[in-house]
Amino acid sequence: MAKFKPGQSGNPGGKPKGALNQATRVAQELLDGEAQALTRKAIERAMEGDSIALRLCLERLVPVRRERPLNLKLPPVKGAADLPRALEGVMKAVAAGEITPGEGQALTAMLEIYRKGLEIADIERRIKFLEEQTHGK
Repeated sequence: MAKFKPGQSGNPGGKPKGALNQATRVAQELLDGEAQALTRKAIERAMEGDSIALRLCLERLVPVRRERPLNLKLPPVKGAADLPRALEGVMKAVAAGEITPGEGQALTAMLEIYRKGLEIADIERRIKFLEEQTHGK
């Protein structure tokens, strides 16, 4: 005898958002009463030279920085003709190790978006010119 009809879930709403599984709940309950003691122990071990405990404590105090400001001199980009020089500057900076390949990729993506913006502005300008020519006759 089947509990549910085939193809029909016994829990159509699924697990509620934020609901923890039983193992996680039990672990949290055990740790809640010991958080202060565990933190103190980690700090003591870090002070004694335990590199893993030290890293754990420092990562909580000073989170890993995901991005950094770039101080990269690129030629001014005022139009499409300036883009190849700017891209060359990005590639040289990556090759020289001044910026990471990921940073170079992000800068290249920004320059590509700028190029698309220039292209759209040019198309709009041309359409407006053609419309004015057509309606003016």
